[in-house]
Amino acid sequence: MRSQLDRGIKPSEITPEPAFLSRRAVLAGAVAAGLLPSIAPPADAATIPPGGEFADLKKWPDSATDKVNTFQDITTYNNFYEFGTGKGDPSANAGTLKTKPWSVQVTGEAAKLGTFTLEDILKPHTLEERIYRHRCVEAWSMVVPWVGFPLADLLKRFEPTSKAKYVQFFSLADKDQMPGIRYPVLDWPYREGLTIEEAMHPLTLATVGLYGKVLPNQSGAPLRIVIPWKYGFKGTKSVVRIHFLERQPQTSWNMAAASEYGFYSNVNPKKDHPRWSQATERRLGGGLFAPRIPTQMFNGYAEQVAQLYTGLDLNKNY
Repeated sequence: MRSQLDRGIKPSEITPEPAFLSRRAVLAGAVAAGLLPSIAPPADAATIPPGGEFADLKKWPDSATDKVNTFQDITTYNNFYEFGTGKGDPSANAGTLKTKPWSVQVTGEAAKLGTFTLEDILKPHTLEERIYRHRCVEAWSMVVPWVGFPLADLLKRFEPTSKAKYVQFFSLADKDQMPGIRYPVLDWPYREGLTIEEAMHPLTLATVGLYGKVLPNQSGAPLRIVIPWKYGFKGTKSVVRIHFLERQPQTSWNMAAASEYGFYSNVNPKKDHPRWSQATERRLGGGLFAPRIPTQMFNGYAEQVAQLYTGLDLNKNY
């Protein structure tokens, strides 16, 4: 049974967005020909709308008063090192990313393994618009109207075994499409991980859009993961592999700087980053003089997720 939040942002507070930017036939044909496995009947498979706009989205109930960031804010301040290390680099460089056709490989401790088309991944889910708060590591935050469905609904279709204690996600790493891959900024491909309980939590979202439209490339098209009570880097962009495993997996930022980026990466205002305080934040879009506001534990989602960490020292397991 899918649970619902009683917290969020009023739909009336969403800021109108400016004009919008934007892999399928080959892989869909392969499934139809029996060359690739399927977890859904190809004839019924959902598609990314060709016009880039989703219709009949389910709206999550919400009551918080946070103002939603503009489309411009959300799509021009991004961490996507495959396209450059500057915050504006992804929006400038991600036009080279080809998102059609697209496939996702599923490996590890699950009964249904293989390579699946994006259409197969989407079917039979009902897409929802969910307005989530996000905390960026550099003491900035934003509020984003995502389009997606509970990640748990997808993961259950692969039938993870009892050994599947964790889920690891991998991003595309293609130097022909992604200029940042040519430099050893990180150990490519980008990878992230969650406990199975975190991945199955109803707040965790498999995301295909924002502002009612298809994800722009710089935001992680065509499929990304969103975990709103964690720092933004935990949400893998342009997902090409889902791996179920028994032991805690490697994550890119922990591999690069273990003293700064732990596996859990929950928003915890009492645990400072070695180079800056986590106690306060500024909302993106307000400029350098935006007022600082107190950072909330678990980014304001403590009521929903705190039980996932009962007995875990969040200062040691940061």
